[in-house]
Amino acid sequence: MTDTLPDRLSSNPDSPYYNEELLAKGVGIRFNGAEKTNVDEYCVSEGWVRVAAGSAKDRFGNPMTIKLKGKVEPYFQTKA
Repeated sequence: MTDTLPDRLSSNPDSPYYNEELLAKGVGIRFNGAEKTNVDEYCVSEGWVRVAAGSAKDRFGNPMTIKLKGKVEPYFQTKA
């Protein structure tokens, strides 16, 4: 497997963009130059991230998310 991240990745197991192997390696997201730790899904080519909206839940018990647009930079977190 290469050391490149996909254009789109999700941490939700129900999503078609979910990849457990990559998430186990540790993926970090820099959004508009700031480190984000609550990203649920990202897309580099379209320039957006989905983040949890506080502790709000939808009617199925899933966290509510907000789509934010800007510069997305995914990277592998190194274990030092």
